Amino acid sequence: MKFVFIAKHRAIWPVAWLCDALGVSRSGFHAWLNRSPGARSRSDEELGGKVKASFMASDRTYGARRVWRDLLADGADCGLHQIKRLMRLQGLRARPRRRRLPKDSGDRQLETVPANLLDRSSPPSGRTRSGSPTLRISGRPRAGSRSQQ
Repeated sequence: MKFVFIAKHRAIWPVAWLCDALGVSRSGFHAWLNRSPGARSRSDEELGGKVKASFMASDRTYGARRVWRDLLADGADCGLHQIKRLMRLQGLRARPRRRRLPKDSGDRQLETVPANLLDRSSPPSGRTRSGSPTLRISGRPRAGSRSQQ
C-alpha cells in the first residue's frame, strides 16, 4: 500500500521525501516498480474479465454465487470467495429484484366478484356507551384517592 501511494504521488513530491515519510527504502520502491506482477494478480486480471462478462451477460442481476456457478460451468478454476472479492473490487453489485403487484388479467366475470360487505354503512342502533357494561363505578376517582373498591 505504501508503494502504491508513492507511485501515485511521485509526480507531486520527490520519491526520496515520500520514502522517508512512509519509512520505506528507495531501493525497495524501485525494485517494486520493476517487479513483474505475481501469479495471483495475473489470475485476478484474467478472472476479473470473465466475472465482469458473466455479470453483464446476466443484465447485472447475478450475484457472486450465480456468477461463480456460471464460471464453473465454463470450466474456470475459482472459488466463491475469490469471485466475491473480485466483484467487490470492480464495484459489481446485483440489482435487487423488483417487487411486483398482483396482476388481474381481466378474465373474471363481474358476477363472480362478491359484494363488498366491509364498505357498508348502517346507522347505529342506539346510543353508544363507553366502558364495560358489567363494571359500574359510581364516579370518577378524585385526586388523592388510592382506589375505587
